[in-house]
Amino acid sequence: MIKHNVTATADLFGHWFIVSQGKIWLNSVDAAPPLCRYDQLPQFLDGSEPLCLLGAIEGVDCYLLNYTDRPEAEEQWHSARALLQQSAAIFEHAARACQVALFFQTHRYCGQCGSSMHLVNWELAALCHKCGHRCYPRINPCVLIAVVNDKNQLLLARSTRHKTGFFSILAGFVESAETLEQAAVREVKEEVGIDICNLRYMGSQPWPFPHSLMTAFIADYKSGELVCQPDEIEEAHWFDLDQLPEVPMVATLSGQVIQYIARGGR
Repeated sequence: MIKHNVTATADLFGHWFIVSQGKIWLNSVDAAPPLCRYDQLPQFLDGSEPLCLLGAIEGVDCYLLNYTDRPEAEEQWHSARALLQQSAAIFEHAARACQVALFFQTHRYCGQCGSSMHLVNWELAALCHKCGHRCYPRINPCVLIAVVNDKNQLLLARSTRHKTGFFSILAGFVESAETLEQAAVREVKEEVGIDICNLRYMGSQPWPFPHSLMTAFIADYKSGELVCQPDEIEEAHWFDLDQLPEVPMVATLSGQVIQYIARGGR
């Protein structure tokens, strides 16, 4: 359980996730967050930073330090993507740290009446004492859909945001009053113009860019011709499983699903 009312002491020991403006402080791009006592943390910290207990990794507590003013050493502030190659537990807590820090940053004032918000001391929430409006960290559910056809081919697409030659499975956000399955069917139809069936749930992954929860499905091709959505999908093709292009790393949920299918999974 996340606890934000933690008191800092010099001998407080743990994994430290120092977050500022959506970036995490690391010694280098290949390093994990510091594992040390509180008094051994970087000198730019002055002790006034809000402290939050995020959870634990193998019995060692993980803490968020929310640093508001990023120092000059920009090369030591990295996206949480830099921690994808670390353990799953490290990335999980990095995702949590970034999302909680963003919640603190964006809920200082009430969105209903404009008054100051106050953190609730028994749950992760912000409360307006004037009008009673209560807020929780925002999470956007997003569906990933890997479509396979009867020729044992996998549908991969390149969005307008990706470089030439880099492909992935389809993805999209869940809309209001929509199930995950409905979102998957709709997104595939909108993005590439085909119909799918037989959805199988594969798993989920927190994705703190800035506050998503990825949920993955495998689906079978049903009907239709590939027609890419303008301004969203640059190209989409059916690929033989032994001739796949550059795809996301296995540390990502989309990469895991692609690897699963390439190894014969369905």
